[in-house]
Amino acid sequence: MILCLVTDRRRLGAAIGAPPGGWLGALQEQVTAAGRAGIDFIQVREPDIEAGQLTLVVRSLMRTLEGTPTKLLVNDRVDVAIAAGASGVHLKEQSMLPAHVRRIAPHLLIGCSVHGTAGLAARKTADLLIAGTVMPTASKRAVDYLDLDGLEAVVAAAAGQLVLGIGGLDRPSAPAVAATGAAGLAAIGAFIPAAGEGISEFVQKRVSALRLAFDSRAPGT
Repeated sequence: MILCLVTDRRRLGAAIGAPPGGWLGALQEQVTAAGRAGIDFIQVREPDIEAGQLTLVVRSLMRTLEGTPTKLLVNDRVDVAIAAGASGVHLKEQSMLPAHVRRIAPHLLIGCSVHGTAGLAARKTADLLIAGTVMPTASKRAVDYLDLDGLEAVVAAAAGQLVLGIGGLDRPSAPAVAATGAAGLAAIGAFIPAAGEGISEFVQKRVSALRLAFDSRAPGT
């Protein structure tokens, strides 16, 4: 199973009751715990942080992940990914195409968001596709949901390309995601503890729980 934690320091901080001044510290703790748990990818999605500060944040997170197998992708900011020495970049569906990024930075891993099968042909060179929104979620309101059938259609059309589902997915839905043929899932909320729960312990336990739930229904098991 492939797991991707998508960051949202504001939502994380609000959930644990941290003041704004503590949001970056909470993010650092969350990413550190995920790396220790062996999560596959972390997508840094913090669109309100300007490029200079975001570069510093990503550099700090990369230092945190040294010695772990975790790859860090910067959401949609190719410039920041390059400047910070990140593992890669994750592109929005309406953003640059992976072929363009390959010409600029051939060393970067490239993830792409997709919302259906229509744009897959132009993204065949991406290393990773994240398809959604699969189910209702707090971070994506009033959208046309892909649902599990739509995720299965994307997996089939991708013809072996790595596909993760995203959107409203957590431990209870992991077996159903596995049944679509997807390689795994990406999530924001699944890695955010409730108030009073420790970030590190929660994240490490959640990574293990998601893997167990997904693998219990993965194709061929």
